[in-house]
Amino acid sequence: MLKFDTIFQLLYTPKLHFIICGDININYLNESENKNQLDKLLPSYNLTSITNFLTRVQNTSATAIDNIFIDVSQLESYKVTPTINDMSDNDAQLLIISTDYSHVTIHKLKTIRKINTFIISDFIDKLSSESWDSIFNSEDVNAMFNSFLSVYLRIFNSCSL
Repeated sequence: MLKFDTIFQLLYTPKLHFIICGDININYLNESENKNQLDKLLPSYNLTSITNFLTRVQNTSATAIDNIFIDVSQLESYKVTPTINDMSDNDAQLLIISTDYSHVTIHKLKTIRKINTFIISDFIDKLSSESWDSIFNSEDVNAMFNSFLSVYLRIFNSCSL
């Protein structure tokens, strides 16, 4: 559990939504100390176990050692189902998440610049009066280009307000 907690501490931010899945080797069909520890840890990160079916069926045993952990409070609805994949001794799990994006408003910013002969003349004048010395102070061609682009855009934006 210490490794889970360490990883969660490194990755967790309130705005980030986790979906954690995999073979965790804790059988959720049986009560155990590891299961209890994990179940106590998960709410600290708003996570819940959502797999409630067998994930590994062998000749003499059946377990639920694969699991998916999500923040159910952040989802409109979800469904998890077993999927036989024939690639492993564990069955796969299919998680279907339904979300409603109809309430999200997308704002697109559109900049329109009116360019006329006065603005072009002003732009050319400012370009010609720029010293450009700062661009050639570097040996790195990428740094030189970035410096040039910065000066060029500063002048362009000052002319076409």
